[in-house]
Amino acid sequence: MVSQITRGIKISVLTSFEGTYFKNYKIHFAFSYIVTIENHSKDSVQLTSRHWEIFDSLNDLEVVDGEGVIGKKPVLKPGENHTYSSGCLLSSPYGAMKGHFNMINFTTTKTFKVIVPTFRMCAPFALN
Repeated sequence: MVSQITRGIKISVLTSFEGTYFKNYKIHFAFSYIVTIENHSKDSVQLTSRHWEIFDSLNDLEVVDGEGVIGKKPVLKPGENHTYSSGCLLSSPYGAMKGHFNMINFTTTKTFKVIVPTFRMCAPFALN
């Protein structure tokens, strides 16, 4: 698990290898990840959008931007947390993701970025 705190918002990510399968005549490596967002600040905040950079050792960098996370824009009061799970497919057994969440502070009405630390995705058989 990796964790990082930005402006009182702690992001933790846990990854898991889910297996391989064929899609469009090509092998893919499936990974899941669980993200926990904890509000350790004194203000209520809302996650509004996300930015991901997905590194696949056999492909070019893929950048994904979108509203919220898994269709939600969670509001977190001080002391609250939000956990969600998602996943990605890689063409190789090794890759990584990093990014940030755009958030708004309800007290100051200002937007800010919360860093999602780089987390690695590696199939167990690829470790040596």
